[in-house]
Amino acid sequence: MEKEITKEYANGEFIIVWKPKKCIHSKVCVHTLPKVYKPTEKPWITPENATTSDLKSQINNCPTGALTYYIKNEMSEEKESIETNVTPIIVANNGPLKIKGNLEIQLASGEIVTKEGTTGFCRCGVSENKPFCDGSHRKIDFIG
Repeated sequence: MEKEITKEYANGEFIIVWKPKKCIHSKVCVHTLPKVYKPTEKPWITPENATTSDLKSQINNCPTGALTYYIKNEMSEEKESIETNVTPIIVANNGPLKIKGNLEIQLASGEIVTKEGTTGFCRCGVSENKPFCDGSHRKIDFIG
């Protein structure tokens, strides 16, 4: 199995984790906190340009869970609270079904996949990564 690439960006004790393979480039992060997320710069994430509260709020709205976070020495507490809470379930306007939490999903192939944070599930039927959303709904002007 291929090892997942992750990148971490720290603002003191607060660490943003980015998983590029999960990212569908919806630009929710860029539009929400443009002073933090600058895709044309290196590093492209500068967490020191926002408050921890603003960063948490934005990361919790990432449609794919490509962005997550942890706080040094509090990682186990964060995981416990996520594991017991699989809400809210959001039907995005003209987009995916988004579920937040730690999920264990059995694919049609029988493979078990685990997802943390927010996971987007395809509603348009065009995703190349079913059952997960890959952003294809934007290309077909999906309405739903």
